[in-house]
Amino acid sequence: MTNDSDNSQTINLTINGVAVAASAAMTLVEAAWHGGVPRVTAVSCLESVCGSCRVLLRRGKEVTVNLACQTFVEEGIEAVFLPPQVPPLHHYEIGDFTDGWNIQARFHEIFPEASHCRNCHGCVRSCPKGIDVEGAIALAAAGHFRDAGEAFLECVMCELCDSACPELIAPAHVGLFCRRITAHFHLRPPNLIYRLEEQRKEKAGLAAGESHYTISPFVKGGSR
Repeated sequence: MTNDSDNSQTINLTINGVAVAASAAMTLVEAAWHGGVPRVTAVSCLESVCGSCRVLLRRGKEVTVNLACQTFVEEGIEAVFLPPQVPPLHHYEIGDFTDGWNIQARFHEIFPEASHCRNCHGCVRSCPKGIDVEGAIALAAAGHFRDAGEAFLECVMCELCDSACPELIAPAHVGLFCRRITAHFHLRPPNLIYRLEEQRKEKAGLAAGESHYTISPFVKGGSR
């Protein structure tokens, strides 16, 4: 646990080539904002959800990637915010899938690279959410789309795995395809069903409250 004296310590680092002095309690994206690093002011949701604050990190000779909103500042670290990933080359219309029997064949037409995985582990090492990306791709290539989609459940589409893949598989988009095709042919995923049910109950409660308010004799000017 970090105490107040540690939080007040000044950490010197470099972000996008700009020297920044930050508090030890800051994440990289907060340090970038605090240090006035150009073109970083509108980046990040600060909740590790949007995947927009992709950074390349250099610690001595070690180079890694992560999300800036979930990486604390470190003395001497060099961070570079990465530009958005180029649009994927894989295109499909989910509404065109009318027969569940040919999904696997269609998948390999859309993502032919998926069966060429080198097992280099680059996608696994680059994933800030700790997803077994390589294993999920193997599941998708074998036609286990529901299991592959569930493996990608924590994916925030930062696409760092896409950048790391030498075969240009676009793993994040494979995961998105798996979730979409599963929902297209099956029930909605449990977490979505739960959220929709909560919203339905909330709306039903509001509607009941409005109805009660409308028929109140006090509102209508009546008396009991």
